Amino acid sequence: MPKVGMQPIRRSQLIAATLEAVDQVGMNDASIAFIARIAGVSNGIISHYFRDKNGLLDATMRHLMQALSNAVRERRASLPLDQPRAHLRAMIEGNFDDSQVNGPAMKTWLAFWATSMHQPTLRRLQRVNDHRLYSNLCGQFSRVLPQAQARAAARGLAALIDGLWLRGALSGESFDTRQAMQIAYDYLDMQLEKAG
Repeated sequence: MPKVGMQPIRRSQLIAATLEAVDQVGMNDASIAFIARIAGVSNGIISHYFRDKNGLLDATMRHLMQALSNAVRERRASLPLDQPRAHLRAMIEGNFDDSQVNGPAMKTWLAFWATSMHQPTLRRLQRVNDHRLYSNLCGQFSRVLPQAQARAAARGLAALIDGLWLRGALSGESFDTRQAMQIAYDYLDMQLEKAG
């Protein structure tokens, strides 16, 4: 009989092992057996909690997306509602939070994006993530710009955030988050200047 309260602990342990496995060997070579070995559990435990590798990747991505959501929410929590620039800057900062730009997270995001093109459940997760970013950006831009301009500015900033993140992930060097955020801030300021 399983111990009461073990499920959340075990799930967290397996997600952490997945992040470590992807960091060490990449998604293709991160087999269930390899992940189980890192976690110090049997293969059957992974099957019990996640069914298969795709279920484990789904849970790992939900974990990273929740960390992203928390990073943005924490930065926005104390901001006055009438300061869209501050809220937009907080969204930029949240997307470059350490929970999103550390090695294991970056490699897992890259693997997720590649895999999501072929797995419907992961594709749906990717669409949810994309829509959330665009919708939140658009909501703040629309407070100061006409709707069409707000939509264009939100699309541009979302693409810039993703592009800066991707270049940082693929550079093979330490990710300069300050520089990435400054580039995004500059774009934000140019867009808000259109408000007059």
